[in-house]
Amino acid sequence: MAPKPKKEEKETAALNLRDIPIDQFYRIKMAAAAEHKSVRDLIMDLLDLKIQELEKKGLLPKGK
Repeated sequence: MAPKPKKEEKETAALNLRDIPIDQFYRIKMAAAAEHKSVRDLIMDLLDLKIQELEKKGLLPKGK
């Protein structure tokens, strides 16, 4: 059996968040579950939207 072709791999970094109030953390988990996403995917989507907003305002250079 031939090995599966690998998806295009991107370089990644780790990010640890500390001191998040527990009630807010649980609300983030519930929001992710409501959208059938992982917490990571929800946060990445929210960050992407914020970055796009800042790029449109000219506060950040346009990304790739």
